[in-house]
Amino acid sequence: MKKKRIVAAILVLVVIAGVVTFFASKGNSESVQWLTLPVGRGNVDVVVTATGTLAPDTTVQVGTQVSGTIAKLYADWNTRVRRGQVVALLDTTFLWASVEQAQANLQKAVVAEQQAKRTFERVKQLYDRNLDSQSDYDTALSGYQTAQASVLQAQTSLDQARINLSYATIRSPISGVVISRNVDIGQTVASSFNTPTLFTIANNLSDMQVQASVDEGDIGNVKVGEHVSFTVDAYPNSVFKGKVTQIRLQPSTVQNVVEYTVIIDVPNPDMKLLPGMTANLTIDIAQADDVLKVPTTALRFMPPQQYLAQLRKAIPDSVREKFRKRFERFHKENGGGAPGQFGGQGGHPFGQAGGGQSYQDRDLTPGSYFMVWVLDGKTIRPVRVQIGLSDGTSTQVSGDLRPGEPVVVGMLSNGPAGQGQSNPFAMRRRF
Repeated sequence: MKKKRIVAAILVLVVIAGVVTFFASKGNSESVQWLTLPVGRGNVDVVVTATGTLAPDTTVQVGTQVSGTIAKLYADWNTRVRRGQVVALLDTTFLWASVEQAQANLQKAVVAEQQAKRTFERVKQLYDRNLDSQSDYDTALSGYQTAQASVLQAQTSLDQARINLSYATIRSPISGVVISRNVDIGQTVASSFNTPTLFTIANNLSDMQVQASVDEGDIGNVKVGEHVSFTVDAYPNSVFKGKVTQIRLQPSTVQNVVEYTVIIDVPNPDMKLLPGMTANLTIDIAQADDVLKVPTTALRFMPPQQYLAQLRKAIPDSVREKFRKRFERFHKENGGGAPGQFGGQGGHPFGQAGGGQSYQDRDLTPGSYFMVWVLDGKTIRPVRVQIGLSDGTSTQVSGDLRPGEPVVVGMLSNGPAGQGQSNPFAMRRRF
């Protein structure tokens, strides 16, 4: 049953196209100049374009936890360093003084602890022989315990002073290359409220990443794992490759446009890419290879109502009504939606009255049905096509079309079929 419907539908379309061509040839077609482009065959690539900034895969800001004056620098811009390597040294004069003072305080606390211990042992002997009071015993015990605590406190202060002294020697936390140096010898750094940054070290410039800004209209098409190609101004003739590894959920608003940050990992084995370069990206969303395609403007074109009215007048009412009913039934049975959404007006290729959504208002959703008009001699005939991927300029189609056939994208007319010039409809925004 389904096969019979399809065969019948095809016959309906063939008859419609024949009737349109026949009656159009009797009209005032000589006054109409159709603007056409050929049906092509090739690839259709759907992409998202964006810009981004190159940055190292991982960067570490090296700071200091103690205040002081920079005494020596052992690393500079572009210096390669190893993990644990000394990169800077603070003046340790005051730090050594703090250590010596803490040692003196510890020694003083030890002497006081020893004195308190002897006092407690003497009182304890008297108390055990009932020669001293409970009050004197408790006082001596408390003094001894306090002296012990003072020793621990002094020891802690000494440990802290030694740690601060070790912090005066700044070491690299990772192996990499210095991409920023923010201090000079003799400069004083203060770490009272926050840790000042002395160096910025990138772990490995052979693995870079691009931080791209993608607007909210395109972010829904971007997925983790999609391939990316980009160029940089420094090497305009070179194309670099990468892959989307992260889509960050934190949005940002730039001039009332909401954007999301997309992270793209990029190999950099020859070290041509440098931090801070601007990348012009093309993110591959989908691709259809070796398919039939038409200019997108052809999908937006409908002949003016004056021209279609000429065709309707030449067709007998009985024939026109018969074709209209068959066409609408075919459209519904094949999942095309409401009749008004096909053919521009009323679901009929002749533009029957009845309203409906125009092609200019419809999205190029893959799987939708559109009508294209093919120039056959001096007349045009409608061809129903199902669309696939679209890159904005060309759209994949399937239907009764052949490569090289001219499809109408606009018209020039000075006759009664239409006054003035009808330009091709504006192309939709590229993904």
